[in-house]
Amino acid sequence: MLVCRLFSEFRKCVRNQSHKLHSSVVFLKAEDRKGMMASLPDKDEGTSGEKSIDIDGLIQRRDNFFSDAQTQQQLFNDVPFANLPICHIRISPNNTIISFTDSMGVPRLIRSCGIEGFKNTRKGTNIAAQATAITISEKAIELGWKVVRVTVRGLGPGRMSAIKGIQMGGLNIVSITDTTPVSWNPPRGRKQRSL
Repeated sequence: MLVCRLFSEFRKCVRNQSHKLHSSVVFLKAEDRKGMMASLPDKDEGTSGEKSIDIDGLIQRRDNFFSDAQTQQQLFNDVPFANLPICHIRISPNNTIISFTDSMGVPRLIRSCGIEGFKNTRKGTNIAAQATAITISEKAIELGWKVVRVTVRGLGPGRMSAIKGIQMGGLNIVSITDTTPVSWNPPRGRKQRSL
């Protein structure tokens, strides 16, 4: 819109062969820029916005931050913690697979970035993980779930995006558990390459 106005102003001035071209265009440009900046939405807050919490402040307080013996009986939305559905997020460098199980571990929903429509290397991106998480969380809401537990397994670019996507889809996350396997005795590395 700004470019169209500037271009039309430029053509008028050229037709009239006016020498006031520079000042009128600059004045118009400044007014339009102020109006454009005022009409833009707020800058993206990233991880500091939208239902996110200050982790450092929570660790300082430590009230109900770590689970204890009473956590299993604690009620979340009138449902005990032990009976909450679980969202399993399996992340690899090439794909993200999200599945929902009930509290007993019976699978109810499953979705991956490939099912969502992303192909090849785009399956491994954080945008694909977030889009998949939003879609599956909307289906979980249709089942009547509002509060879930989350377990994350694996390393990849969609790790945090999938969690944020579940939150953006309308589900409340009570706990996040990292179940990534860690090898304390990894296999011996390759010998040094000889040149």
